[in-house]
Amino acid sequence: MSTYAIVLAAGKGTRMKSELAKVLHEIAGRPMVNWVLGALEAVNVDGSVAVIGHQADAVAAILPEGVVAAVQERQLGTADAVKVGLAALDLAPDDTVLVLPGDMPLITGATLDELLMLHASSGSVATLLTAILEDPTGYGRILRTDGAVAGIVEQRDGTDEQLAVREVNTSVYAFQAGPLQEFIENVATDNSQGEYYLTDIVGLFASEGLPMSGIAGDPVEVMGVNTHAHLATAADHLRNRINTHWLEAGVWMQDPARVYIDAGVELGPGVRLYPNVYLENGTKVGAGSEIGPDVFATGATIGETCKVWYSVIRDSSLGDGATAGPYVSLRQGVAMASGTKAGTFVEMKNTSLGTGSKVPHLSYMGDATIGEKSNIGAGSITCNWDGFTKNPTVIGDRVFIGSDSMLVAPVEIGDDAFTGAGSVITNDVAPGSLAVERSPQKEIKGYAARRRRRAGEEA
Repeated sequence: MSTYAIVLAAGKGTRMKSELAKVLHEIAGRPMVNWVLGALEAVNVDGSVAVIGHQADAVAAILPEGVVAAVQERQLGTADAVKVGLAALDLAPDDTVLVLPGDMPLITGATLDELLMLHASSGSVATLLTAILEDPTGYGRILRTDGAVAGIVEQRDGTDEQLAVREVNTSVYAFQAGPLQEFIENVATDNSQGEYYLTDIVGLFASEGLPMSGIAGDPVEVMGVNTHAHLATAADHLRNRINTHWLEAGVWMQDPARVYIDAGVELGPGVRLYPNVYLENGTKVGAGSEIGPDVFATGATIGETCKVWYSVIRDSSLGDGATAGPYVSLRQGVAMASGTKAGTFVEMKNTSLGTGSKVPHLSYMGDATIGEKSNIGAGSITCNWDGFTKNPTVIGDRVFIGSDSMLVAPVEIGDDAFTGAGSVITNDVAPGSLAVERSPQKEIKGYAARRRRRAGEEA
């Protein structure tokens, strides 16, 4: 006997008021539907099908490896979507089919495992995950007889007594495959929407006296996302889970409520995170590093014992002991070796900085290769763009670039060389040499007095 999952992810999500399909909206760096599929990994299902429809190609492109995409060409309701999913599976009658919506990102593997265990032990043809809500308005109510599930009544159809029930349907089910395949063919469209509703199958089972069971889950976990307000609420819960995980793993946070960590981020023990830190997918931070306050990092690899504050790091790497900030912008392709420094108001792009080298402040280094133990003086830039192409600058080991130097690429500065402050370097500089390019200083005696007299005459 095997267990398979069908995730319903075909809808547009009209209430999101967005051109993007609902299940593609990201929460903590992961599309909503992939949070649901991630919960399934914890229960080791034998196969998963995502039923897709609206923006099918885009949804299929983000599905994890091994998840089968089945296209519902016309969105005719949840029962029709399940039929599409069933057609993509090779089921035996005694297999278990777990059905859940793709817009329930807070569901956990532990809850799904509990549902499946009850289903296996109860002998039910259907086991429902329910929730008990303080205010169940708008939800279908669970009807029970002697404790067993006997049906679902929708809000618009319930009596006063039925609507007083606080146990609601969450649209998560475990079915026995044989009865599901048989009875789903009898679901009709005699409802106000003219759609095939999966909830109707519960009534069909009840009419035949087939056993059903239900288990109440955490109301937070079973929250569906239908609006941007729901999306923000779900994101808040997921951030809390993620931050709690890292706190328990030895990461220090001065104010966890102001730290934003995506699901795919990796942190070493002893990392210290200050307020307003945003770590997006692909970012890795080594043990003992201090990040923040006010840091945005995406696709960044930050080594051990680094310090980064008031900075933006994009698709770049910092070696052990490197520092960046305050007010540093590292654009794509920056590789800072161990012990390097990018200081106040420094921008770098597609640049490598050798061990122990420093760009202390007010400089731009683009398309540059900088050797070891070199120092870039304040206000220096590489003039890497000639209006048509990007050109490289190569700076050797132990080089001293004087303040306010302009290095007009392509150009190479040899090991142990110097450039004089305020120089425009257009030619290569030989190792060990000093390159100076500036006009002789002139001094005009009495200029201030003459300037004041002229200003008075003009007045």
